[in-house]
Amino acid sequence: MNNRILGLHHITAIADNAKRNLDFYTQVLGVRLVKKTVNFDDPGTYHFYFGNEEGTPGTILTFFPWEGIGKGTNGAGLATHIGYSIPKGSIDFWKNRLQQFNVNAEEGEIFGEKLISFKDPDGLQLQFIESSTDERKVWTTEDIKEENALKGFHNVTLSLKKAEPTIKVLTDIFGYDLQKQEGERYRFATDAVETANRVDIIENDKLLLGRNAAGTNHHVAFRVKDDNVLMEFREKVLSAGLNITPKIDRDYFYSLYFREPGGVLFEIATDNPGFTVDEPLNELGTSLKLPKQHEGLREKIEEALPKLS
Repeated sequence: MNNRILGLHHITAIADNAKRNLDFYTQVLGVRLVKKTVNFDDPGTYHFYFGNEEGTPGTILTFFPWEGIGKGTNGAGLATHIGYSIPKGSIDFWKNRLQQFNVNAEEGEIFGEKLISFKDPDGLQLQFIESSTDERKVWTTEDIKEENALKGFHNVTLSLKKAEPTIKVLTDIFGYDLQKQEGERYRFATDAVETANRVDIIENDKLLLGRNAAGTNHHVAFRVKDDNVLMEFREKVLSAGLNITPKIDRDYFYSLYFREPGGVLFEIATDNPGFTVDEPLNELGTSLKLPKQHEGLREKIEEALPKLS
């Protein structure tokens, strides 16, 4: 199992306003700010990591909040929907809570699973899906207790004009199997892990191409145990004729990036070293952590970053 793709590691999206993004995810949805750092390539922009107490892979939603970037457009070539697992029987709690914050949620069902769909303040499409088999530890707040708290990812949905080339990546390289199909929606899963292990594909050749900006997903990261396994997958991706980056040190994990044939930016990321490498568990997310190459510019960076209070 250890040399396989272990489901989703994290998903990274784009926001338009840092404070609004931070407040919505920590105060409304009740997930933990696991790490407050900056974009490696644009250190005047925050990079927020939200997850459970430890920032366990499969629970981590991250954001680049580029101030004033404006709204993007969901469409073909993007991961268009993020599915979170919620405890069985908690849909009414979430419908009522979202209504309190003037967020409209619609009930629905996908592959027999009850869910609610809604958008965050930037228009990012989220789905909360009831699960009776998800035993992951949750982060709780004064308002959101264990019986309702978000468990982590259930699935991610890719919207594509043509599914077959992407399916080959999921099955031939990543080891996923087709579980179900209904019309233009396919569900793939890996049995290497029990949670955050599903990828849905919506195939529609009439979809307009998506455009990355606020309210869209930047990339989807898949999980591997360590950087030895990471490099094994680099060879597999190269052997399939796809371009892939060298190994990149992201401080909390090591990464590779490649664009799959349908246009979605994929990342493969390691479990090691994790988020406690520069902060103790009880202090995660409380101070600004900078990549090593930017530490000498801390004063200028802190001055340039948007105010969060």
